[in-house]
Amino acid sequence: MTHDCCKTPPEHAEPIKAGHAHAHHAHDSHNASLGRLTTSATLHCLTGCAIGDFVGLAIGISLGLGPWATMALAVAFGFVSGFAFSLVPLLRSGLSLAQAWRAIWLGETISIAIMELAMNVADYHVGGVQVASMLHARFWLGYGAALVAGFAAAWPVNRWMLARAIKKPCH
Repeated sequence: MTHDCCKTPPEHAEPIKAGHAHAHHAHDSHNASLGRLTTSATLHCLTGCAIGDFVGLAIGISLGLGPWATMALAVAFGFVSGFAFSLVPLLRSGLSLAQAWRAIWLGETISIAIMELAMNVADYHVGGVQVASMLHARFWLGYGAALVAGFAAAWPVNRWMLARAIKKPCH
């Protein structure tokens, strides 16, 4: 069940005080810490991005595309699946696509962009996007490094956005 804060984004949302969550999440109590809320929102975002990234990397490497084309595919699929992870639950709760998009677009765009940048930089430097096969150990090392880097880069940004009610954990 989605809380009312997700159905109609408030015109002037009250910021979250550190250690006190004003925004409500279906799985957290009203007294959840900002840190826990941030971790939950970042893991949710990472899951969506990771799925899309994996699909893009798999296609790019399987087709023998270069690292830049493969990373472009990973970013494109990361954005699609990242947005889908936030939109689908809101659509299922009864919101129209326009209402759901208005509720998530800014926070998710910023979060996904930061996460994708960090993920692709890490993967590129480890060499995961430069291998000829997904069976190569470096592919998996790069993907693992990308997940850690994406989470680490997006967590402080998500904390900042949640504290200022720019991002709403309403999925």
